[in-house]
Amino acid sequence: MKKMIKILLIVFMALIAIVFVINHLVKSSTKKQILTEEEASKLEDIDCILVLGAGIWGNRPSHMLEDRLLQAISLYEENVSTKIIMSGDHGREEYDEVNIMKDFAIEKGVPSENIFMDHAGFSTYESIYRAKEIFKAKKIVIVTQKYHLYRALYIANQLGIEAYGVGADPRQYVGQAYRELREIVARDKDFIKCIFKPEPTYLGETIPVNGSGDVTNDK
Repeated sequence: MKKMIKILLIVFMALIAIVFVINHLVKSSTKKQILTEEEASKLEDIDCILVLGAGIWGNRPSHMLEDRLLQAISLYEENVSTKIIMSGDHGREEYDEVNIMKDFAIEKGVPSENIFMDHAGFSTYESIYRAKEIFKAKKIVIVTQKYHLYRALYIANQLGIEAYGVGADPRQYVGQAYRELREIVARDKDFIKCIFKPEPTYLGETIPVNGSGDVTNDK
């Protein structure tokens, strides 16, 4: 019995070590792709700014999502790209991240035709996969909080997208310590997913991001 416990303990410690090695690999391999807004403004030929969903409260974005949207709008105003993709969960009629995201940007002065909605961005992996395959984006700037950027950029790298990231971190968020811990596991999960590169839940017809975002409107 003692020998079995010792073996199980060794296996457990090995698994924990693997988790943290992968976490380090994901972060170290992408940290140079995380830019300031000033650095991002010097990039050329960016196909789009990709905003990853982060939850809504009724008919308004959560604080995290609001900060992502404000950062993306600021990049748009700095001419980093003329197109924005709002990618989020619209898998149910009663839960619609992407229209709320688009409406927020329109209220801030971004023309509707420059805003695309990805209604099937159910995860970070699916959002980035669909940015390439559906919206035909090859060179992008991803906007999310910094802790999340490492994983998003790693996925983009593995899918063959030239990607940069700008963090949206103007304030502290409730529950951030828990998110940081959960993100370690999420990095490992997507590290494995990127080995096999499964298709997302939905694909469909292409919607090139160099056209009009109004073709993604559903209202």
